[in-house]
Amino acid sequence: MAREMWGGLRLAAIPELSFVPVCRRHSAVPAAVRSRRLGIDNGSKYWDKFYKHHQNKFFKDRHYLEKDWGQYFRCDDENTTLPHGKVVLESHVDFNEEQVNAFVCDVVEDDLCDKVMPSSVDVATLIFMLSAVCPKKMHMILQNIRKVLKPEGYILVRDYAIGDYAQMELQKRNQLISENFYVRGDGTCAYFFSEDFLSALFASVGFSIINMEIYSRKIQNRSQNVTMSRLWIRAAFGQVGNGVLQ
Repeated sequence: MAREMWGGLRLAAIPELSFVPVCRRHSAVPAAVRSRRLGIDNGSKYWDKFYKHHQNKFFKDRHYLEKDWGQYFRCDDENTTLPHGKVVLESHVDFNEEQVNAFVCDVVEDDLCDKVMPSSVDVATLIFMLSAVCPKKMHMILQNIRKVLKPEGYILVRDYAIGDYAQMELQKRNQLISENFYVRGDGTCAYFFSEDFLSALFASVGFSIINMEIYSRKIQNRSQNVTMSRLWIRAAFGQVGNGVLQ
């Protein structure tokens, strides 16, 4: 049984696998449009406020591991949620400190090897996480994760794709920070990925594509009489030269 647990880093105990880390949303970009060019590293404060307000009620349980990447997880049961604060995590009825190493981590600044053994992780999942980070710092997160990932390990990504309805709405509101990178009204940020950008990002730190796709879904908002065209990107990456990739 896999238990998905969130803090600064998520560690999920899986039989026959070592821990699975997922890094919490972090942004080191200006948190308001009026100050976006000042370079204020204040983004994490706005995510802290977001999760303090919403707790674990904003993001629904989507079972992403089973639906998107079942072949990467040898487990009979799994439960994936989106990240929330360490306090909320530890208050969950299923939390077991003997199975889960929950801690807060700035994955841009902090060395994951201080919390996780080097080369010990089979699978790292980044689910709507990279999009919240300043594009110029995304490679630093991947370098950090690579240090704790086994040579034959994987990074699995699910995030927003370029052209998504949410991007169009942010563009209309003049919320642009830089190309494909926006600030929301609550101060949190979102990047929208193209296949070329995501491929080049991972290649720059020594990863190769196993698979990647952009998929879409039409969602009807009946109360506002709006049809939203949602676009997401899903990908799996492995380390170059690990003997698995061709």
